[in-house]
Amino acid sequence: MIKLTRKVFLGVFLIAMVVVVGMGLGTLVPRPIAFSAKADDQGRPQGERRRILVLSNPIHTDIALPADPDVLKAMNFVSDAGLELDYPGVFWIVFGWGSRSFYVETPTWADLKVKPVLDALTWDRSVMHVRRAGAISPYQPDVRAIELTEQQFSVLLREIRSSFQSEHGLPPQEIPGAAYDAHDMFFPATGGFNALMGCNTWTARMLRQAGLKTGFWTPLPFTLDLSLDLHNSL
Repeated sequence: MIKLTRKVFLGVFLIAMVVVVGMGLGTLVPRPIAFSAKADDQGRPQGERRRILVLSNPIHTDIALPADPDVLKAMNFVSDAGLELDYPGVFWIVFGWGSRSFYVETPTWADLKVKPVLDALTWDRSVMHVRRAGAISPYQPDVRAIELTEQQFSVLLREIRSSFQSEHGLPPQEIPGAAYDAHDMFFPATGGFNALMGCNTWTARMLRQAGLKTGFWTPLPFTLDLSLDLHNSL
């Protein structure tokens, strides 16, 4: 029995060490390894810049886009579904990708259940969460402001839009009854979710599409945040 306990403990320890080393290397090794032309142009004067926000909590990141006409037009299906984005007091539209079971069923930590956690750790369908928000201070510790060129912003908007699942060429359809309150809505998303390739790796992929560099594997918000500091001049 003692030998079995030691083997289990050793196995758990080795797995934990692999994960820690993987996150360290995933943060330090940039992706893409070679700068693209768009990434090389970071920080150079290129006309008007568009500000986005990366919002984080201990386990999850969202991307907030300004409620500007081009964003409202690209996401008009959200308004058509009943969450009016061109709404008084709305300054930001917040987008997050995640596990359908965990995301929909866990609006607060008090709602945490075993099954959604197991689904998120193994495999689950994915969802896109859309929330309309008022003014957000970029000086909060859980908010990172990033300035993009018009071209980079357009690419990011397009990639976020393509993360919504559409059926038979129809606009994305909301998930009935899944909203937390009157200011948000869930939609089916593209791709499957698991703990290794989760919400923060989606955020990283969106930012890379816009010309930024991230770590090769950033499964947690702090690893993504650190990799943005290491590999970009923001």
